[in-house]
Amino acid sequence: MKTKATSPRHPPLKSAGRKSTTREYPDRPIVGVGAVIVDQARVLLVKRGSPPLLGEWSLPGGVVELGETLRGAAEREAREETGLLVKAGEVLEVLDRIVPDKDGAPQYHYVLIDFLCAARGGTLHAGSDAGDVCWVRESELGKFKLEQPAIEVIRKAFLAANQRE
Repeated sequence: MKTKATSPRHPPLKSAGRKSTTREYPDRPIVGVGAVIVDQARVLLVKRGSPPLLGEWSLPGGVVELGETLRGAAEREAREETGLLVKAGEVLEVLDRIVPDKDGAPQYHYVLIDFLCAARGGTLHAGSDAGDVCWVRESELGKFKLEQPAIEVIRKAFLAANQRE
């Protein structure tokens, strides 16, 4: 019985449970989600406890796991990082997050999908890789040194939440 040789175009399948892509210097973009949780004219921010953005404020979110839906990933990440149970609604933004190293090589490369989320329960606390959590009004966003794409998606979230009311 002959076996087929594998080629670069058709590599062998990875066995279950093995990670084929690392987050740092990945061999392909990684799909991530953001949970833009808006409640009472405030958005929930997390202080990152791991790279990229270690020590910086951003939106709750993370990597989609194998077999998980995008909305399911946003809801899980929100729960893990903030303790809140959320319902992921409409897509607010789809964007690239490419972080080059000092030599210009892509050290991190994410394709991110941000969802407008509504809190449905739970108890707010910093969990998993979040160092802190904080509710923030739109007028206070400047105090948190957020990156411009985060500010833009938060503003979209506030507009969308206001249109629902």
